[in-house]
Amino acid sequence: MGYINLSDVTYTLPDGRTLFSEVSFRVGEGSKAALIGANGAGKTTLLNLVCGDLAPDSGTVTSSGGIGRMRQLVGMREGDRPLALLAAGLAPPLLRAPGKALIDAEAAVAKAEKRGRLSNAAQEAQAAYVQAITDWGEAGGYDYEVVCDTVATSILHAPWDEVKNRPLSTLSGGEQKRFALHLLLAGDDEVLILDEPDNFLDVPGKRDLERAVRDSEKTILLVSHDREVLANTADQVVTVEAGGAWVHGGGFSTWREARTARWERFEELRRRWDEKHKQLRDQMLMYKNKAAYNSDMASRYRAAQTRLEKFEEAGPPPEPPRDQNIRMRLEGGRTGKRAVVCESLELEDLTFPFDLEVWYGDRVAVLGANGTGKSHFLRLLARGGSEPEDGVRSSQPVAPVAHEGKAKLGARVYPGMFSQTHEHPELDAKTLVEILWEADEDRPSLDLGRAMAALGRYELSGQAEQAFGQLSGGQQARFMILLLELAGATCLLLDEPTDNLDLESAEALETGLRSFEGTVLAVTHDRWFTRGFDRFVLFGEDGEVTEVNEPVWDVR
Repeated sequence: MGYINLSDVTYTLPDGRTLFSEVSFRVGEGSKAALIGANGAGKTTLLNLVCGDLAPDSGTVTSSGGIGRMRQLVGMREGDRPLALLAAGLAPPLLRAPGKALIDAEAAVAKAEKRGRLSNAAQEAQAAYVQAITDWGEAGGYDYEVVCDTVATSILHAPWDEVKNRPLSTLSGGEQKRFALHLLLAGDDEVLILDEPDNFLDVPGKRDLERAVRDSEKTILLVSHDREVLANTADQVVTVEAGGAWVHGGGFSTWREARTARWERFEELRRRWDEKHKQLRDQMLMYKNKAAYNSDMASRYRAAQTRLEKFEEAGPPPEPPRDQNIRMRLEGGRTGKRAVVCESLELEDLTFPFDLEVWYGDRVAVLGANGTGKSHFLRLLARGGSEPEDGVRSSQPVAPVAHEGKAKLGARVYPGMFSQTHEHPELDAKTLVEILWEADEDRPSLDLGRAMAALGRYELSGQAEQAFGQLSGGQQARFMILLLELAGATCLLLDEPTDNLDLESAEALETGLRSFEGTVLAVTHDRWFTRGFDRFVLFGEDGEVTEVNEPVWDVR
């Protein structure tokens, strides 16, 4: 059975900053460990160290039993196919190199044949392709394709031969995640690294993930921001904070109490250290004063100096980690009584006609399985409903939504859209300060002082000069919420807002929404987050859209 062991690991970023130091923890045989921490604390970097993609500056990282990895984004490049995933860490180690060689050989044949079947390049490419096929078979590739076929049939409802060359973009995010997870579970690797495996999953998919992790005999280290997933899977919690890491041997349900108790111990140790330091210093100064007029005191003065120096060299105990202080000022504003009115609204190929009235101040959770039209519904409202000329207050351009019927926004309702994917190619190369300086029709320009103050409230001042595209997923999510705040939206349309937020950011969002003077509609599969809503609209797989009295999670 596999294990993971880190001993005194230190890693320094290219800019010279130490991301974390002397990190030590072990995930034992068959254990299920959650790796948690603030956005940007270094969780993904730690996973890269475990997988061997990065090397530590000091310390050791060891493991046994082979490592299979699911990344945050399953498809790493535009145009990736399921077959390419086998070379990217989902297949057993012995198959990854032959798998990549086979993919490259297929691409070379296709390119060479465009130039002519009889050319030397085409013949050489064909020969290399034949060799790649042979190597793939000898490595056990065709036996492994039987496993792929079983998983593809179960998750994608099609045989492997049909799906292996489909662009991953034709699969939903949830399908990509579930396919990758079950392929890893069926593989030979004894250690699995799962980086936010619950992103894009609906609640049945998350429950399937929870069961699969609990029932697996493999050793699993996972990163997740979903509090229900953490509570239902992890038997130990590794927390990255304050430039180090510590381990809670219990589950997530007792983690917060353990963290608070740990901070209190740090504070008590620091108080005692400060008292001892003052005592030694006062003693040294006393002997110094006495030695000035009594030579017999000189030896005692030197001894006191030595004791103080050794005490200070040993250093104080660690400072208690500072809690994030995220202060979201989602203000909103008074609007007409009816914020959203839908009459015989039908989303093309997704829903039957439905009626819906949302009143000013409502908190509406939009629930349902993946692919039922929830995000389309939010995008339609973000465009101003059936009358997009009414104007949009949105954090990104919104694509048209094919529909019939009417969706109308009430008086003074200015929608602000938060997108699940954070895809903003127009922002990727710009720093956060540059983005805030460049005003648009929805938000004002902020000078450097006001921009830094706003970023500070979202714990992003340290990333002020970083490009948006270089931020972690959670940092991008916080910044997009800041843009919504600055735009002055009175109706927030949130598509999976907590997916990439760390625990404290998610709690800050919940606090911000409670004080928001306006209307909120949120597509969410976050069961914990949903508890803060008072109305629930269910998009069924049969195309029916209905309001229900309480959250419905069994939606398949």
